[in-house]
Amino acid sequence: MSSISVVTLNKGREAHLARLIEGLARGPAPAECIVVEMGPDPAPLPPAPSTPASLPPTPFPTRRIAFPSAGLPLAAARNAGRAAASGDLLVYLDVDCIPASGLVTALAAAAQAQDGLVCGPIRYLPAGAVRDGWSEAELMHAGVLHPARPFPESGVVTTPNPGLFWSLSFAVRAATWDRLGGFDEGFDGYGAEDTDLAFRAAASGVPVLLAGTPPAFHQHHLSCDPPLQHFSDIVRNARRFRARHGLWPMDGWLDAFARLGLIAPEREPDIVVLRPPTPAEIAAAQVPADRPF
Repeated sequence: MSSISVVTLNKGREAHLARLIEGLARGPAPAECIVVEMGPDPAPLPPAPSTPASLPPTPFPTRRIAFPSAGLPLAAARNAGRAAASGDLLVYLDVDCIPASGLVTALAAAAQAQDGLVCGPIRYLPAGAVRDGWSEAELMHAGVLHPARPFPESGVVTTPNPGLFWSLSFAVRAATWDRLGGFDEGFDGYGAEDTDLAFRAAASGVPVLLAGTPPAFHQHHLSCDPPLQHFSDIVRNARRFRARHGLWPMDGWLDAFARLGLIAPEREPDIVVLRPPTPAEIAAAQVPADRPF
């Protein structure tokens, strides 16, 4: 197989990053792991637990790329990770994902065999599921698959809906990434940058593929449903996506914003922002610890 570069983004998630690296070290070693460091976490939510405190030793080089920002420049940071990567195959993992031991090589093999954006399954973990000495069997038992994405038990299937692409865990050929131009950095902050990549890829003949690989285990952390802490980013990026592709992305979140009276119910010809969410509304939207997503 060609060389594999694993790329992840970090912003104040040292504990999650350590577990991701720990998972990588339990499987076949990639050529490298690139960690794009976006700086301290600015989110108005409490941080995740801080253990383990340091990165474990690994059988592969881990390189940290400084990319400081006051916000969450996800598109630009992922592009910076690709620029730093040397592998012919790129495997992107969100920092809160622990890869099963066979995930990286299976995703990369699928991307090498079929030219596409290859997504792997995610098992969402409840709070407290990951402890020192964790085993894959324990995480597999505790993790819950998301019902919105029908991953096959094995093999690779093409989905006609590029909106099912997610950037938590995916692989792509480096040459294909370069041909597509990577993520559009005009999507600044959180939301729609990955859907835009998938729509542009599909228009260029690069499909979204769902692979029945070993999963990534999503570590529980405080989040909001809907993600009110990213309200401004989502509205701004939704407008950019609509201008390019002719439809509104993230419509479930936009509908939720409308129900809260943050935006007008009618989105034609444009989103009308009525007010930002209050700190109390953000706190009330936090997902309970017993919910996987």
